[in-house]
Amino acid sequence: MSTAQIQPYLFFGGRCQEALDFYAAAVGAKVDFLMRYQDSPEAMPPGMLPEGWGGKVMHATFRIGGSTLMASDGCGESKSFEGFSLSIAVATAAEAEKAFAALADGGLVKMPLTKTFWSPCFGMLTDRFGIGWMVSVPGAMA
Repeated sequence: MSTAQIQPYLFFGGRCQEALDFYAAAVGAKVDFLMRYQDSPEAMPPGMLPEGWGGKVMHATFRIGGSTLMASDGCGESKSFEGFSLSIAVATAAEAEKAFAALADGGLVKMPLTKTFWSPCFGMLTDRFGIGWMVSVPGAMA
């Protein structure tokens, strides 16, 4: 399995474009690919999508730094993001503060940025879409 990769696939329940725009502004996310349901080469089975979802995101691939993530609006099902967090490591405390403040806008801070025994700057939050984030500056363990 040396060629295996794990890439988060996030379902935003109708708010995918908003999330992609938010992550572009907050942490410099770059969209590599985006397809809307209306642009699919094959029609979705009848009744699979809510009425009016043709313009919603069927699939997107985006990058934050060197990491690739995938996203979609899903098919109208409810969404919840529980049991995981995305961890973003940046080079400096200033970068951590900028990313943390941007991601926390409209969200909920769980642990403000602070010095820990494993990082000179670490904090946790849930963003406005319900995604958990851990923001850190790598540091030597004490």
